[in-house]
Amino acid sequence: MTLRDERRARSDERDETPLERADRNWAELLGELRVTQTGVAILFSVLLTVPFSARFDTVTPLQERVYLAALLLSAASTVTLIAPVAVHRLLFASGHKPRIVRIANRLAVTGLGLLCLTLGAVLFLVTDVLVDRVLAVGISAAFTLGTMALWSLPALVRGDSD
Repeated sequence: MTLRDERRARSDERDETPLERADRNWAELLGELRVTQTGVAILFSVLLTVPFSARFDTVTPLQERVYLAALLLSAASTVTLIAPVAVHRLLFASGHKPRIVRIANRLAVTGLGLLCLTLGAVLFLVTDVLVDRVLAVGISAAFTLGTMALWSLPALVRGDSD
């Protein structure tokens, strides 16, 4: 087996070393995080302003609790989706790029899960004002489950054509 064959066997048919693969995966992850970080930051900033609006005095105790959950989930999403950059900054000189990528990937997936829950909570808050509570719960639950399915099923289901 030649060196090129060994590289290919180690890297799923790509002609790259493990370090080159880690560099490529890191670059791809950063691009994906740029998309999510912007949206999460905007959502978090909007949620921070809600208690200062005139209508906030009219929310029900349940809406207050859901708002608090949404705010905390949004903050956790923000922190978790930014964390890969902090991990990289702290460990980049360690020479363990594949480890950094694995940690960053877990953080990004966790951040996306938190973001999904945040969106469901925010959707409940808005729909609970617009429609009756049972319908609001149904809409937000269906949205959250649908989002989870959309974000996870393609990764879990592998077709023969892949």
